[in-house]
Order: sequence, then structure tokens, then C-alpha cells
Amino acid sequence: MATSSDQTVGYGMVIFAGMLFTYYTVWVIILPFVDEDHLLHAYFLDRIYAIAIPVIAGSLVLTGLVAYIGMIQMRSHKPKIKTT
Repeated sequence: MATSSDQTVGYGMVIFAGMLFTYYTVWVIILPFVDEDHLLHAYFLDRIYAIAIPVIAGSLVLTGLVAYIGMIQMRSHKPKIKTT
């Protein structure tokens, strides 16, 4: 059973993910159709970062995952015992 602090952290993570999804969706899908001189553009980075940030984050996650799997493989490798 989850404790109240676990539920609070879970709700916070869901709210953060929802806000991030909404921000990114507005940035990538809606903002290109808004005039360049509109006030809404002041709250967002350049469009190049809409691609660069997820690519860099994905590369870091993939690198960390591969390193973790490699580390697990190295630890679980057992040398073969020769019998003569």
C-alpha cells in the first residue's frame, strides 16, 4: 500500500509531466501558427531547441541504459572453468 508521501510524490510527478507535455505541445504544434511579434513567443525558446533538447535527452538516456546493461553484463560474467 502506498503511503501518503508516496502518493504526494506520484501526484507531483504526474502534474509535472502534464505541464511539460502541455508546454511542449504548445511550443511545437501551436506556436508556429502564431505571429512572430505575439507576446506568447516570449515564453518559449527558439524552435531549434524543440528538436535539440529531446534528441540530447534521448541520447543521454540511451547511453546510460547501455552503460547500465554493460555493467550488469560485466558483473554477471562468470569465467569458464577448464577441466583436464
